[in-house]
Amino acid sequence: MSEPNTPSAKQKIQLLRDKFVQQLPHRMKQIDAAWADLQSDSGNSAAITELHRAVHNINGTGRSFGFRQLGTAGDDIEILLSRCINTDNDESCADKLEQLATLLQTFKQDVAAIAATAERADDTCTSAKLSSVEPSINTNTEPASLLLYLCDDDQLVNEHLSLQLKYFGYQVVHFTELEQLNRAMRERCPDALIMDIGFPEGCHAGTAMVKELRTKLNSNLPVVFLSGYDNFDARLSAVLAGGTEYFTKPANVQELVDTLDRITNRYPPEPYRILIVDDEPTVAEYHSIILQKAGMATRCLSDPRAILNVLQEFRADLILMDMYMPGCSGYDLAKLVRQVTQYESMPIIYLSIEVNKQKQLCAMRIGAEGFMCKPVDHNELVGLVEIRAERMRLLKRFMVRDSMTGLYNHTTTNQLLESALILAADNGNTSLCFVMIDIDHFKLVNDRYGHPIGDQVIIALAQVLKQRLRGADIIGRYGGEEFALVLKDVDQEKAACIINELREAFAQLHFHANNNRFSCTISAGIASFPKYRTLEALREAADTALYSAKNKGRNQIDIA
Repeated sequence: MSEPNTPSAKQKIQLLRDKFVQQLPHRMKQIDAAWADLQSDSGNSAAITELHRAVHNINGTGRSFGFRQLGTAGDDIEILLSRCINTDNDESCADKLEQLATLLQTFKQDVAAIAATAERADDTCTSAKLSSVEPSINTNTEPASLLLYLCDDDQLVNEHLSLQLKYFGYQVVHFTELEQLNRAMRERCPDALIMDIGFPEGCHAGTAMVKELRTKLNSNLPVVFLSGYDNFDARLSAVLAGGTEYFTKPANVQELVDTLDRITNRYPPEPYRILIVDDEPTVAEYHSIILQKAGMATRCLSDPRAILNVLQEFRADLILMDMYMPGCSGYDLAKLVRQVTQYESMPIIYLSIEVNKQKQLCAMRIGAEGFMCKPVDHNELVGLVEIRAERMRLLKRFMVRDSMTGLYNHTTTNQLLESALILAADNGNTSLCFVMIDIDHFKLVNDRYGHPIGDQVIIALAQVLKQRLRGADIIGRYGGEEFALVLKDVDQEKAACIINELREAFAQLHFHANNNRFSCTISAGIASFPKYRTLEALREAADTALYSAKNKGRNQIDIA
């Protein structure tokens, strides 16, 4: 809900529009100064570049704000000046000065028409703060407990899968017969359905039942088909029945849970984080407002030199970038970003009034994800950004996550720990704790009950960690049965209380293997910053504390 007296998106855009009009006299003085320098010296490259930038900014910004008074004169000026800038020799603009003078006169008339017809902004309105903001994010990681129906004619499949899904906090009711499912659906519709395809009634009886249920109940129930069939006909029947996803047996449980979490909206999705780089603050704010209205988090940057620091701090999913900026073109800035390993796959979308297809293709060759011409259509901008940002999120997940648990992998956990240490030091040595956790006697679990049961234990601990820690905390699987946590703004005493509660909660879980019922415990070692100031020292101290806890009898915590 908006705060009282907070401007709406439409009002914010109007304020920016008014601000642009108020700045026009100053902008035109910049153009006159650059033009005077160019007339004095037609080979003055600085004057050519400044004149091109000044015209480009008015042209692009004005059109973004809907000023149709701007004709083609600005475009023609940019084309002429681009030929001077991009020439392979020392050719000056001497032979183009007369043509430029005529075009500039027309361009000035276009700008004067804007100033004459646009209403000036009210002083109280133009002073309104139009800063980039981030939508509020629910950092409570406790997910909703959702009801799943699971229908498979193999009772063992039902029992095994139900047990694993319950470890992830789902309520599961399973059926072996289609008529059982039919009756249950009439009484209560679940949050999602996991459905086999082949039943005694027919090889595609499962998809037929889903189609029938959808018609009878007029329901858009999310349906995940889980089948032993991996052929075109089975997959097509699932699509025609309205299936949301399709898995072949045996399914990767973590991937199945990720899918269920997504299609049921179990966790509030984190807003896409978009960095907007444009030397024109009003244009950056304008695009920021559009994306914020669509629920995205934005950060505006007018100084390209700060981009690496901002990327590190803001954790952007995508960059919107202008093509022409003083001292650094969008093309060069994108190349600079790409040279940093962690940003090699960062999606970049150019925003520019550049219509030259050859230049657009040249810009795209460095791996840009898209090119949009100003003024951009609001829906197209939001749609393109959402598609590219979602793809980046998926790619990041495969690169940085452990496939079994969905937690950060070893390498990523270390990278995030290093970043957290730098941030803690920059913020005046704020407290931070690194925790290493190990499942006690895990080898005996694997030897006695088998590796599938051992995997269930690992998955269950991962779920306990995700449910009970804050969204800002870093949770990683270090390898095997070992986990690592980074708890920010927490001292070692508070960390010990948090981990002790986790230890007690995990010990309460019961696992089943054939007719056996058992539980597991964990041991943990805690090391804190700034007592240990480097990644290596912090990690070694936590590891030593962990082994100390194990040597003292396990199922306990030790502090370095």
